[in-house]
Amino acid sequence: MLDMKLIREHSDLIKANCARRKCAINIDNLLELDADYRKLAQDAEAMRAERNRLSKQCGSDPEAREKVKNIKVFLGEKEAKMAELENKIMGAVTRLPNLLAPDVPDGADDTSNVELRKVGTIPTFDFKIRDHQELGELLDILDIARGAKVAGAGFYYWKGKGAILAQSLYFYVQRFLVERGFTMFMTPCVAKERTLFGTGYLPFFADQTYNLKGEDLALIGTSEQTLVGYHADDVLDGAKLPLCYTAFTPCFRTEAGSYGKAARGIFRVHQFHKVEQIIFCKPEDSPKYHEFCLKNEEDILQSLKIPYHVVNVCVGDLGAPGYKKYDIEAFFPAFGSYREVTSNTNLTSFQARRLNIRYKEGDKRELVHTISATAVTDRVIIAILENFQQPDGSVIVPEVLRPLCGFDRIEPAK
Repeated sequence: MLDMKLIREHSDLIKANCARRKCAINIDNLLELDADYRKLAQDAEAMRAERNRLSKQCGSDPEAREKVKNIKVFLGEKEAKMAELENKIMGAVTRLPNLLAPDVPDGADDTSNVELRKVGTIPTFDFKIRDHQELGELLDILDIARGAKVAGAGFYYWKGKGAILAQSLYFYVQRFLVERGFTMFMTPCVAKERTLFGTGYLPFFADQTYNLKGEDLALIGTSEQTLVGYHADDVLDGAKLPLCYTAFTPCFRTEAGSYGKAARGIFRVHQFHKVEQIIFCKPEDSPKYHEFCLKNEEDILQSLKIPYHVVNVCVGDLGAPGYKKYDIEAFFPAFGSYREVTSNTNLTSFQARRLNIRYKEGDKRELVHTISATAVTDRVIIAILENFQQPDGSVIVPEVLRPLCGFDRIEPAK
């Protein structure tokens, strides 16, 4: 959420940002509402002061008592109008997108994302390539049909060596991050509306949320929500920043994705699993820790020997809370192209302002900045299946996962 003071003092900047981000909020109208609110607030404060002054005379002055009664009536009317204006102002401000980093590319969608680098060798095959769904069924490690039977389309089972591979990957990545200074969490899989609002998922991604009927709770779409919400209303010790947190959770989103080849298998689903990186840091340090999280993502994929490229996400593909975002897209042989496996966003103070998360250093109290970055999801598992497939349909397990898996290959079911 943006600071109203910033909006007042740099309205042209905010208007330009809204135009670039296709936000229809009328800034001039917002400023008029704000001016009206501040004038009412000044009048109300003067009336309170006069009421307090006259109240001291009420015992001996009937006229003062009558004036106090009248002030209470007028003050109540002003406070009601102030509450109405405040709701309108907050309704607009909470829908304003974050500012953009200077190097965020222009563009309407992911086709305008700018490639920064390619890493790894794209595999070549002298046999017909199988996609991850065909491989999963051949190896008897992925069951989409029974997932749909039990829970509906968009749900699935990892089973047997597939489940072992998945759990091994998630444990490997969490241990990797702990060795780089992250504190590991196990978080709730539900969050209150305030938490979803505070992290920017409401109102911007309300249509992706599974709400629990009759409860102020929704299933989380990412542990970002519960990890950032962990420090709501806290004043952190500046000397202890950054705080680096990680968690593995299931994630739930109502949006099932597009049709056709891109939606085949489990590339776009209602439930998936993810290890997240969350960092709370000082404002001047957020660009550095944004890069730090990106390096972690790249080092993980390089250790797995999965080819990928890094893109600087364009404005049209960048969610409203984000200031700057990197995506890593792994190469998927069955698609014959790169597809997103991780995203990494510098949210600056957008979430901290909504959740009132500050830090104290000396006499200074200031909003923290937050970084939210994927470490791995199930998409990395399907990248392993497709990139390391063999002519007979078996899959070679990445070397770094073999000690955790207890096997180096998954072979077709007999």
